[in-house]
Amino acid sequence: MAVRWLAEIGADDIEIVGGKGASLGELTGAGLPVPPAFIVTAGTYREFIENAGIDEELHEAVDVDVEDSKALANAQERANELVLGTPFPDELREEILAAYAEFEDDPFVAVRSSATAEDLPDASFAGQQETFLNVTEEDLLQRVKECWASLFTQRAIYYRKQQGFDSEDVNIAVVVQRMVDAEKSGVMFTSHPSTGDPRIILEAAWGLGEAVVSGSVSPDNYVVDRESGAVEEETIATKKIQCVRDEASGETIEEEVPEAKRNERVLADDEIAELIGLGERVEDHYDAPQDVEWAIVSGEVFMLQSRPITTIAGGEEEVEGADSGLMEGIADGNGGSLEYDERDSDGTDGEELVHGLGSSPGRASGAARIVTKLDQLDKVKEGDVIVTEMTTPDMVPAMKRASGIVTDEGGMTSHAAIVSRELGVPAVVGTSNGTKVIEDGQQITIDGERGSVEAGRASDEPEHEPVESVRPETPVKPMTATEVKVNVSIPEAAERAAATGADGVGLLRIEHMILSLGKTPQKFVAENGEQAYVDEIVNGIRGVADEFYPRPVRVRTLDAPTDEFRQLEGGGDEPREHNPMLGYRGIRRSLDRPDVFAYELRAFKRLYEMGYDNVEIMFPLVNDAEDVLAARRLMEEAGIDSERRSWGVMIETPASALSIEGMAEAGIDFASFGTNDLTQYTLAVDRNNENVADRFDELHPAVLELIESTIEKCREKDVNTSICGQAGSKPRMVQHLVNTGVSSISANIDAVRDVQHEAKRVEQKLVLDSIR
Repeated sequence: MAVRWLAEIGADDIEIVGGKGASLGELTGAGLPVPPAFIVTAGTYREFIENAGIDEELHEAVDVDVEDSKALANAQERANELVLGTPFPDELREEILAAYAEFEDDPFVAVRSSATAEDLPDASFAGQQETFLNVTEEDLLQRVKECWASLFTQRAIYYRKQQGFDSEDVNIAVVVQRMVDAEKSGVMFTSHPSTGDPRIILEAAWGLGEAVVSGSVSPDNYVVDRESGAVEEETIATKKIQCVRDEASGETIEEEVPEAKRNERVLADDEIAELIGLGERVEDHYDAPQDVEWAIVSGEVFMLQSRPITTIAGGEEEVEGADSGLMEGIADGNGGSLEYDERDSDGTDGEELVHGLGSSPGRASGAARIVTKLDQLDKVKEGDVIVTEMTTPDMVPAMKRASGIVTDEGGMTSHAAIVSRELGVPAVVGTSNGTKVIEDGQQITIDGERGSVEAGRASDEPEHEPVESVRPETPVKPMTATEVKVNVSIPEAAERAAATGADGVGLLRIEHMILSLGKTPQKFVAENGEQAYVDEIVNGIRGVADEFYPRPVRVRTLDAPTDEFRQLEGGGDEPREHNPMLGYRGIRRSLDRPDVFAYELRAFKRLYEMGYDNVEIMFPLVNDAEDVLAARRLMEEAGIDSERRSWGVMIETPASALSIEGMAEAGIDFASFGTNDLTQYTLAVDRNNENVADRFDELHPAVLELIESTIEKCREKDVNTSICGQAGSKPRMVQHLVNTGVSSISANIDAVRDVQHEAKRVEQKLVLDSIR
């Protein structure tokens, strides 16, 4: 059955009709005003590519390095050729057209993509697939195929890869919905999308909602107190354009808004009240804050879509500095602002160049790169600030490189603004004239909370990742028997890591603290003294331990190869090795230089004396019990009680996996898999060698067998097991680990909530299987 109607669908049908389709069906069933629609199911898409024999070639074509812009463009082009060049089977063609005929009056319809991995609680995938408005029967089938093909646009391939979704596992349905020829439309957040404040935010513009969600117009902005229903703040923007249906061609076009309406308030008080009522009904129904698209025609309000807000700050815990003044200084559409609180510039002496709406919190400095065409995105380098007329989802690869975003148009609820928050990139939108005032290459500083863009680089700008992009959408995390922790590369990322709600830190790398000194440990100690070196380590670990206390923080001792040390001041005496990854690093260096290793151990002892009993010690690149006993002896000589403190090892070599019983008897409390090294040493594949990169597979049966046997032996010896390698963020690895009985999984910052949900799903299946 290729087609399903909304009345037949509910929230549990995501695998059949995708996120958007399931949401619309659920809203329809709840009695909310949703325009009628039918859905071409996700299974129909899958049958289409499989029966045509293009499925394998399609997935191979898009399996590329997403940081390679050329490869990404070629992947999209080949996917389009395969999907659009394959004809519709006659039976499918007839079924879709028969469903359209049930509308009776041959209406214009919206043809909307609905992927099975979109509008999920942890990833919006906003704007990644296509939507076509004002479609007639003549173009319907072609638009359906174009929706299918949009599963493989550059932005969709990139975003899916970043979120850890495999293209082979994602299907796509297509919603065919009667068009609402909107007179006014927009988006509503039922809670503040960054802080979670109990305030409804409405954005509204004339015409169809495409202008708002695409960011091509700066909409009116209304901030409403949830409890009183009062409009606390109101910004009437200059709305220069609107999207409408062309009477002659039936196509969606942009036209100028009549002069008299440009600065006119879009929403009347009674319309605001009705929208608020509908928003509260939707949030109550889903029991979670929602991002709702709506439209009004002839005084009647319709709901076009509702998805969970994926970027909201958890619960009632507000981000430091995110007070009631966050919305002050909203753009008025003319390059100025309304009700702007003239605060100081936080130590930056630069003149304010433009002002807009802070749509993604955080501060960033960098060289401005004016982008007026998509083919100019390649000039955006790491740390630059993108300045563009409007943000679009096609900019995601460049946004990942950028330190900040500034746009002329767009609102807080535009699709690309949502994605910028998910990426953790500060953004200021709706400045009206940023591309005209700011010069290409000019050093600027943006404030994604206040909405300001100032000249010059902030000299004291803290280098940190914004918290909001990873904070869970609700304060209640999935309950799992398997602990889900987070990897932290640098202490500066601690706040963002803690905001994920992880059960602790599964890996904090100490080498980043040491390498950042710019000198080898011996050189630093010679110039600054032993105490200064110990203090550097203590302060770095302490910052993370504070953020997570009393949750455990597992700290790996120094594991930097010789080629990295050679680049530091004092590194001239480092050995020159043919393959440093196989050389003088990890516990080998520590045991060979116990005098230097003693400084690290002194830092741990100091932390314990300061009360940081949540700090755990982890030794890297051990091979056997001999390594473990030697490390334990040095730890005890430094005054650390190995019976009282929690300590363990990394399992990164086949030797360590096969020697786990001896290491367990040597006293370790835990063993943590470093899958990057374990994979390369098991498969004899240098993960940095492009000639064999395609052979690097953490899910290779040999790697999985080593992991499984280690977990089984550790369980027998009452030793906890964990994973802190990159593979811990992959769904298939999570499935294998939970099924095998791993104690904890440590994921990348942006994957924590996905891993929590996957672990919960696997655990529930294990429970069900045991009682069936």
